[in-house]
Amino acid sequence: MRKNSIKNIRLNSEVQKELASIIRDVKDPRVSPWTSIIDVYVAPDLKTCKVWISVLGSEEDRDQTIKGLESASGYIRHELAMRMNMRNTPLLTFISDSTVEYGVDMIHKIDEIVADDEARHVDDGEEEQ
Repeated sequence: MRKNSIKNIRLNSEVQKELASIIRDVKDPRVSPWTSIIDVYVAPDLKTCKVWISVLGSEEDRDQTIKGLESASGYIRHELAMRMNMRNTPLLTFISDSTVEYGVDMIHKIDEIVADDEARHVDDGEEEQ
């Protein structure tokens, strides 16, 4: 199976859906209810799986969620094996993804710049009169 084959893309999508469902059922209190799976990459040999997650909240919430998911990885892997018919059930590696937080931060910065720019245009208009 090639890296970007249709089969691999479909498999990644199905694993992402199943993992999102399984993570909602994890009972570990360290796992935040605001955890989202951003992306999944299953290796072509089905031995490993990288899971990028995003957690809405503080840096501490993100770290605790990663620790909770790593602790529950055996349960998550078992549930994945039960729900999906794959030759091998991959070992899961959870990776924190902060692109959502970065995007929100950039939106706030852009809004501040636009507000400052509009304030300058209003001030310039009053001075000209």
